Amino acid sequence: MGDKSPKAKDRQKKQDTADKNQKKAAAVAKASPAPAAPAKKGK
Repeated sequence: MGDKSPKAKDRQKKQDTADKNQKKAAAVAKASPAPAAPAKKGK
């Protein structure tokens, strides 16, 4: 652990960004459920 190399820092930054984007997408999906879900249920 504790890797201080620039590559490691860059990787961590990218990971944080990806994590934030994923959480934002999940929140949006929760706020507005996909209209396809009820259509699948009725099939």
